[in-house]
Amino acid sequence: MSQLPKLQLWFEGLRPKTIPAAVVPVIVGTASVETGLTLHRLLLALVVSIALQVGVNYANDYSDGIRGTDEDRVGPRRLVGSGLIDAKQVKVAAGISFLIAAIAGLVLAIMTSLLLIVIGCLAILAAWFYTGGSQPYGYSGYGEISVFVFFGLVATVGSSYVQSQNIESIAILCSVPVGLLASALLVVNNFRDLETDAKTGKQTFAVRLGKAKTQMFFALLLLGSLGMYVLIAVLYTYLVLITLAVIPLSLKLIYGIYSKESARDLIKILENTAKLHLLAGILLSIGLATGL
Repeated sequence: MSQLPKLQLWFEGLRPKTIPAAVVPVIVGTASVETGLTLHRLLLALVVSIALQVGVNYANDYSDGIRGTDEDRVGPRRLVGSGLIDAKQVKVAAGISFLIAAIAGLVLAIMTSLLLIVIGCLAILAAWFYTGGSQPYGYSGYGEISVFVFFGLVATVGSSYVQSQNIESIAILCSVPVGLLASALLVVNNFRDLETDAKTGKQTFAVRLGKAKTQMFFALLLLGSLGMYVLIAVLYTYLVLITLAVIPLSLKLIYGIYSKESARDLIKILENTAKLHLLAGILLSIGLATGL
């Protein structure tokens, strides 16, 4: 295989459409700080978050691939499951990604608080054991909780903390809609794979809930995020109401999860949920930055 197609495979394997889920909590957390912006800390926080996202993507590809649970999936192809890249190489790529996150996180910890080292280690362990190890928690229905905690609460509040070196209540509040929409991404992804996951023994939250309750859960996550924007606006600044511009897209996605069934349609819903997450994050950040 020539170098260019191989590089394209690696790029595809890092799942670039998931990167906004790593960027959003960082920009929202940073925007929630009333003090001045320290640019190099923002950039380091972005490196940590993006490297963790890429790491968990490669780790997931590796772990699912060696277990054979990716063979009949209906989504984008996977490196190991499709036999395109050697499993050991994908494992190394995951390790390198986690190492980059660890180094950037260590620099941030030295600048702010060494407690970030502990939090960073927990984040890396959570990323690996999502589908790795003998009893991956992602196969037991706890993936959404992990996403909410690490790509909602921890990433948002952590990004705020490295700027102000304080844990601000507004950052905690803003982490909730960020985490809800990040979790919604995993929900619709697992909803798409519900039947194949059930056959391969993956007891994701969608498999445990069943089709109807998973659809309802997805809708509640999106509606809950809208409610949080109103609450943040009432408590802090009305300019956050600009985020309600995502209402039409949110309602369209809720309608889609109930009315669409084909793999292609569900993949489109997943892509649009990622766009919703990014758009809402940008608008929330603008509202916070201009209103605080």
